[in-house]
Amino acid sequence: MFTGTWQKYLPVIAILLKRAAKAEQTLNMDQTDFKRAAGGKKIKFSFSNLQLNDGRTDYNTNLSPIAKEFVQSLINNETTKTLVMNQQFEFALTNDFQLLIKNNTLAASDAPVAPE
Repeated sequence: MFTGTWQKYLPVIAILLKRAAKAEQTLNMDQTDFKRAAGGKKIKFSFSNLQLNDGRTDYNTNLSPIAKEFVQSLINNETTKTLVMNQQFEFALTNDFQLLIKNNTLAASDAPVAPE
């Protein structure tokens, strides 16, 4: 349902994934694209706290269709797949159709190491 819409934004998402190493990134998307893809069905367009570690989701919860297709689109695209592997990302899509991208890899590697 949303795969085509996500495909449209993947080139920009790839750039933002690279930039996320320095700061959290935001992508403003067109709500018309998503509403058209939904085909008039009333669904929840937002998701939050979607975490990818090495290209996989952290937990076995029921993701919304829009979140599932987002993850699938990232993994199926060679460019974005390369960017999310060996990294920890957190994604959120707000009700205003803003995609928030945060790279948590640096935060995890900067954590203090416990003495042995």
